[in-house]
Amino acid sequence: MARFLSKDKLEGFEKYKYNSIDTSILSNYVMHPFWNWCVQFCPVWVAPNLLTFTGFLLTVLNFLLFSYYDYGFHALTKENVTNDHIPSWVWAVTAVNLFVAYTLDGIDGKQARRTGTSGPLGELFDHGLDSYSTVLIPTCLFSIFGRDELSPLRFYFVLWNIFINFYLTHWEKYNTGVMFLPWGYDFTMFGSCILLLVTSLIGPHAWHAALPGGLTPGVLFEFVLYFSAMITSQTVILWNIYKSYRDRTGKMRPFLEAVRPLIPLLIFFVLSTAWALYSPSDVLSRAPRLFYVLTGTIFSNINCRLIVSQMSDTRCEVFNGLLVPYALVLGVVLWVRVSPMSELLLLIALTALASAAHLYYGTKVVQEMCEHFKISCFHIKPKIK
Repeated sequence: MARFLSKDKLEGFEKYKYNSIDTSILSNYVMHPFWNWCVQFCPVWVAPNLLTFTGFLLTVLNFLLFSYYDYGFHALTKENVTNDHIPSWVWAVTAVNLFVAYTLDGIDGKQARRTGTSGPLGELFDHGLDSYSTVLIPTCLFSIFGRDELSPLRFYFVLWNIFINFYLTHWEKYNTGVMFLPWGYDFTMFGSCILLLVTSLIGPHAWHAALPGGLTPGVLFEFVLYFSAMITSQTVILWNIYKSYRDRTGKMRPFLEAVRPLIPLLIFFVLSTAWALYSPSDVLSRAPRLFYVLTGTIFSNINCRLIVSQMSDTRCEVFNGLLVPYALVLGVVLWVRVSPMSELLLLIALTALASAAHLYYGTKVVQEMCEHFKISCFHIKPKIK
């Protein structure tokens, strides 16, 4: 049976040591003290990965709730003649779920150190699920603004901004050997919880009021995401990589090897954006949620493979197999000019295929890690005395 983790990758995981730097004021002075207090109430028999997975499932639940009440992001649009709006309790529940998920993500590493179960599997499992949450969490926030504030195409690029920032953090570690935890993550997660909670109290229509200068909250939200990404993430990442070469503290990879992980992401961005822009039936506007899930799934798969290479200190894969069926479907859509229904069916089929392939990949990688290190993912094995 084919394996995803080669011998050199497993040997690289054996040598792996976690190395991170966190300079976030919110993280160091607010969240970490809170998480240190929370983790003491967690039973020592609870596996850290179980905390991680529970938090991820809460983000999935939030996504499913909004999918039910606002599948096409029409709830807050003027053409919503049925007056079917998202109940206030949904905003409140998703705010609580997101905060609990954020907390569980914050204490899983502390629980691992507390129980003596720290290891590469925990970090891989944590960051792998986080890469999938980059589409699940923001898509819920889209329902606050809806299509009248942000078109599906504009929100597509907002998602890619989030994807790129997340990916560059791991690309940075691939080259420097250090995980520089971005400030934006904590502020975004905490701010999203507050935004959802406030929306449950005052209603989403408050975020649609006109602002001075003809701006709207949706446009301001969009601008802040792009601007903060450039200032607090992208420029900092490039500086850290440059500094690692200047001071010779990083991996010192040749230029082509250093940028190698960017190739599959760039190819995918070009393919997905071509479909978003040139779809004959404007499938992104017709089925935005499905298009976002497909994009986020393939992004997560590309990112997970980078994480594996980064942690095992092996050469990153330059090609992702999920791009083959994606390119084939795109070719059929753009050159054969299929009917709108056929294009939608192709989108559904491709989403199902990518989701199944990514789930299989993630499951097999975890199984191979557990077999190699003789551990269990969701259970703390008692130590033999």
